[in-house]
Amino acid sequence: MRLRVTRRQLIAGSVVTVLVAGLVVWAALPTPSSFRTSEQRISVRTGPDDATEVVLDTTLYLPKSASSAKPVPAILLAHGFGGTKQSVRSDAEDFADLGYAVLTWTAQGFGRSTGEIHLDHPDWEVKDAQRLLDWLAARPDIAKDGGDPKVAAVGGSYGGALALLLAAQDKRVDAIVPMITWNDLSTAFLPGGVFKKQWAGLFFGNGNPDPLTAAAPSGTVGDPQCGRFAKDICQAYLKIATSGKAGPDELALLRESSPAPVLDQIKAPTLLIQGQVDTLFPLSEGDANARGIAANGTPVRVAWFTGGHDGGTGPQSEVDRLRYLTAQWLDHYVKGNGAAPANSFTYSRVSGLNAQGRGLVTTASSVDDYPGLGGTGRSFDLQGPPQDIANPPAGNPAAISSLPIANIASLLGEGVSAEIPGQHADFVSAPLTEAYDAAGAPTVRIRAASESGEAVLFVKLYDVPAKGAPSIPDGLIAPIRLTGLPKTLAEAQPVTVTLPAVVHRFEAGSRVRVTVATADTAYWSPSDPAVYQVAVDGAVTLPTVAGTPIANPNVIWRYVLAGLIAAILVGLAIVVAVARRRTRRIDRSVDAELVDTPLVVRGLRKEYASFVAVAKVDFTVQRGQVVGLLGPNGAGKTTSLRVLMGLTRPTAGEILVFGHRLLPGAPVLSRVGALVEGPGFLPHLTGAQNLELYWKATGRPHEDAHFEEAYEIAGLGTAVNRRVKTYSHGMKQRLAIAQAMLGLPELLVLDEPTDGLDPPQIAEMRKVLRRYATGGRAVLVSSHLLAEVEQTCTDVVVMHKGEVVAAGPVDEIVGDSPTVQLDVSDVDAAEKVLEELTGVRSVAWSGGRGLVVDIDGTPRAEVVAALVKAGVGIDRVTPRRRLEDAFLSLVGGDTKASGER
Repeated sequence: MRLRVTRRQLIAGSVVTVLVAGLVVWAALPTPSSFRTSEQRISVRTGPDDATEVVLDTTLYLPKSASSAKPVPAILLAHGFGGTKQSVRSDAEDFADLGYAVLTWTAQGFGRSTGEIHLDHPDWEVKDAQRLLDWLAARPDIAKDGGDPKVAAVGGSYGGALALLLAAQDKRVDAIVPMITWNDLSTAFLPGGVFKKQWAGLFFGNGNPDPLTAAAPSGTVGDPQCGRFAKDICQAYLKIATSGKAGPDELALLRESSPAPVLDQIKAPTLLIQGQVDTLFPLSEGDANARGIAANGTPVRVAWFTGGHDGGTGPQSEVDRLRYLTAQWLDHYVKGNGAAPANSFTYSRVSGLNAQGRGLVTTASSVDDYPGLGGTGRSFDLQGPPQDIANPPAGNPAAISSLPIANIASLLGEGVSAEIPGQHADFVSAPLTEAYDAAGAPTVRIRAASESGEAVLFVKLYDVPAKGAPSIPDGLIAPIRLTGLPKTLAEAQPVTVTLPAVVHRFEAGSRVRVTVATADTAYWSPSDPAVYQVAVDGAVTLPTVAGTPIANPNVIWRYVLAGLIAAILVGLAIVVAVARRRTRRIDRSVDAELVDTPLVVRGLRKEYASFVAVAKVDFTVQRGQVVGLLGPNGAGKTTSLRVLMGLTRPTAGEILVFGHRLLPGAPVLSRVGALVEGPGFLPHLTGAQNLELYWKATGRPHEDAHFEEAYEIAGLGTAVNRRVKTYSHGMKQRLAIAQAMLGLPELLVLDEPTDGLDPPQIAEMRKVLRRYATGGRAVLVSSHLLAEVEQTCTDVVVMHKGEVVAAGPVDEIVGDSPTVQLDVSDVDAAEKVLEELTGVRSVAWSGGRGLVVDIDGTPRAEVVAALVKAGVGIDRVTPRRRLEDAFLSLVGGDTKASGER
């Protein structure tokens, strides 16, 4: 499966949205339409002394069973930075399906909510959440415990910090699940005293509303330099970004929005989920939160996973593991069901690629007690003489250890993270005699000297395999600002550097390398050129954890089912329903009769609360076919494609790809290429680099990509070597189609592939798709250009109001279109007459004074006579046999429905 990362995903909040969507759930799949929603704009008094009124845009998801007689527990579900309440909609639906009332809202300063961004300040965003908690507590359909509502706070990153701060400030919160969030903003954005400029820039840049999607509500901040940030936050950022340092006032401001000072006040049992692939809020932030909360006797469970702000949700096995932990935690501490979960620690590491060469395979482990970042260490001696390294002026040029969100270093290894000659020193171990699993924060002692007495250095841990390129595990590095340095190494005292925690296997034969560099693109660097002397004292220590392997997700779900057995005593019908859903979830059987059929869709249905987006869809795509998916706006085409690509779950039905039932992360998806929801590329890379980067991320051999064919398909000529930020929309669309075709997948799914192309390019694309389907491959293409579908596709599927109304070869569909074109003197009068004729199936306006009429076998003379009798003049009657006419006859005049589903 090929997924694109859009511009709006390349910000912290949207990545958190993706993460939360994967983690926050569910001991079982949701039941359809089990909740109702209510959208309200709630005014709250906030700020110091409650002196400011802010209007929050909210949505309440309430189980249909909830009432004053049967109240339900609640969840406050917070979104990530840059997001809105819509960012966590699918998560809210999942929770509501499990019987929770879920209140989502857009934080002040974002979307349609008023106010300014204060970075989760207790007087602002946290107080907003308290007022929403008051609102929930006043509802009779919310379960109470001694007068207080039964409620949990859940969120990721920005929302995760809010959950922590809210629990510290409001004892009504019964449990929290903070994910990939911070402990102290001053250490997160100035680790080692060095400013993390790239991530800070992304945050600050995302504080402005997107003019293409939402304007700032009236009354919000109007300073173009600050966007919707509060003035004190804005000024602090500008000062730190200018000097690369934070003064006492800036540090104090950042700590006001940090859980660190108030962890001892958190009494709510806490499940802390932190990402191992996270250059924004690394494992050290989660570790500090865990230790601070547990020190007060509060139950804490810690889970690390192979994802994060740079790594997304990780493989499906990771999602399943965290689903289980989340459901178990909330079920006990909020609903009061079952025994208290153990406070054990779980983590995972990447163990390879799956057998089909697509996607990562992880191995999860657990220990009874959280060991922290130290673990049990093993030291590896490092060799290398003292060395001189140069600091470039203004930190340019600089090495690239990682790029926010993309984690490119871990994908391309030395290719992107190569150090700048003369600006780094390497210290390398002997080859390892056996594999070693590191789990925790490595430490190393370094010495440095500088003529100026100061230095900003970047210490990095490399895995140097016997074969292949060196790489920095997860792109994580340790910046340090050293002061009071001597001028010579002979006088320098060793400094212990703690590197970011990693979970990584060093294979036998690999070497461990510690690199000390002077500049990194992700961080601020001194502007003055300088030369430093550096050396490493002895060895690097890599901690490990003696964990017990956790069963794979299939076995985990057996434990989920076992936990549900107790519900038999409460209601057998509930257990039967859950069991049926579970059976459908893990059904991995293969239909032997369909192993050579690219795609079969059976009884597909998708509902959103009471809204039915897709009612019932059945169709098949065979080898050699180019199948066009047609339908007016609102027909359900895009929703069907989203389900097909695993971007949303169906309410009912099944999809089989080469006989395999479609499951998230299914290996069979390696045989599918897709362009759905538009192209998204890294703008600073060339078209060719984007394609090569994408293919390298799949882990498949370079020769299997067929780059030359892809370049030919793109038809960009020398432009393929230009940066994508210079491309027009049409050029990006052609590059996206080429990317979908990398590896020449057997099934190609394209959503509006000709969008943005000019007529000659559309004509060429028509040939490309026809050629592509030869040799046993198949194409499914959604398009609103009926003439192009008629000339390009061998078959067509027509959807209307969420259902398939016709499917078959284009010639048959066109042949079955008994339509005529009528040019009349009075369109409105003619429509009225024709709609009352018994034999006429549909009437559609075709522009001007034209009507396309499906007469369904009624003699044309009879139709003409009825119009003449009614006084309607007829200028022309023409038989029609075009796909457009067949389409209009099938969907009638209903071609202007608002909004594609």
